[in-house]
Amino acid sequence: MSVMSLNKNDKILIIGAGLCGSLLALRLAQRGHQVTLVEKRPDLRRQSLDAGRSINLALSDRGLNALKMAGMDQKALAISLPMHGRMIHQLQRDPFFSPYSGNPNTAINSISRPGLNALLLDAIEALGKVNLYFDAPCIGLDLETCAAQFEQNSSDPEQQDKSVLEIQANVIFGCDGAGSVVRKTLQEQNGADFKFSLDWLSHGYKELSIAPGADGSFQLRADALHIWPRGQDMIIALPNLDHSFTVTLFMSHTEYPHGFDHIESAPQIRHYFEEKYPELLQLIPDLIEQYQENPTGPLGTVKCGPWNAKGNVLILGDAAHAIVPFYGQGMNASFEDVLVLDQLMDSGITEWSALFDQFAQKRKKDADAIADLALDNFHEMKEHTADPIFQRKRGIEVRLEQERSEQYQSKYSMVTFSPELTYHQAMTRGRAQDRAIEQLLRQNKLNESQELDEQLLLIQGHTNALLEQKEPND
Repeated sequence: MSVMSLNKNDKILIIGAGLCGSLLALRLAQRGHQVTLVEKRPDLRRQSLDAGRSINLALSDRGLNALKMAGMDQKALAISLPMHGRMIHQLQRDPFFSPYSGNPNTAINSISRPGLNALLLDAIEALGKVNLYFDAPCIGLDLETCAAQFEQNSSDPEQQDKSVLEIQANVIFGCDGAGSVVRKTLQEQNGADFKFSLDWLSHGYKELSIAPGADGSFQLRADALHIWPRGQDMIIALPNLDHSFTVTLFMSHTEYPHGFDHIESAPQIRHYFEEKYPELLQLIPDLIEQYQENPTGPLGTVKCGPWNAKGNVLILGDAAHAIVPFYGQGMNASFEDVLVLDQLMDSGITEWSALFDQFAQKRKKDADAIADLALDNFHEMKEHTADPIFQRKRGIEVRLEQERSEQYQSKYSMVTFSPELTYHQAMTRGRAQDRAIEQLLRQNKLNESQELDEQLLLIQGHTNALLEQKEPND
């Protein structure tokens, strides 16, 4: 197919109306493009989610920047709850609060996935410029001709007939998630030239819920992400607007005795929570029923490439780089994809093929970085948050961020609150900085009684030495 110039007459097909696809459709339509958006699932605004499948998301600065581009940031914040830090719940000790940053104005925002998705879909419909199709899985995709076929299910439950919707486009965006049909088609077409990996985590997840108290209030502190770290497994809880908490248990599938494969009966479930999370037995009276009724989900990381082909097809979001949820950046990274694409469209690029090439070149390194950081944070959250060295490190970092904010940012702050840094930049410096502080603490070269500027110089010097692949002079 001939190379298409980037103009308003091009017919754009977006496959997948989740968060990434919906924001992309909204933004391209705002730019005046002709957009068709097709989703395999029913319209989530008309059909409620199954119990245990409504994982909350953490909306932070990168995602907010992308939403602001489309004029949606304040609307998203209006259905969010700010979380200023982690509340760490240790066994047989009082919980303690660990702020995400020394800046009291920074927060990540707990938001409902379906709530945010519905907000974007409503904005698309209000714009009146996007052709929307739901309940229409993709059953055929020809990248050479840029054509796709979708099976349309009848909205009438009495009718079993299915029709085929055929769409001819100039460009196709695959925003169809971790199981992407568009990515699979790219892989089939490119063969050995397409690199793909799907690494399953040994752990899965199960969602539970803490209801509001008898008086309708929150049963836990509402401005925090709650973590119960237990070494090999953990639980987190995020607040909801209705004063409930969405609770997620992360646990090994197979490890004995504490694995999803081994904890199934009511006595096993009760014994496990009495041993590991007794507080939650009080907070969730129907915990056993929820545990048995709600599904167990898998967790995996997708890395692949190239993301584009034929000059007219591009995958982005989870289709290109699905990650595990432990940095709260999956949605933010997908939204940032849309922002980067939008910025490139304003850079003077005139052809879709060049746009897609530059986008993939620019984002691939960052996508891999946040995937690796998410795995890092998995181990940090379930193990290290309760470690004394980690707690001392966080105390030093919080004070530095409070009193030397122009000179110091933690790795978490760089990733979460500093979108001017790429994920790769934040990962590279953040990892070295973490290692520097931990080494200095273990060697008793850094301590809380030192002057703050002395601490800062020690950390900066050791960090820079690590970045230069040299060990600092003793």
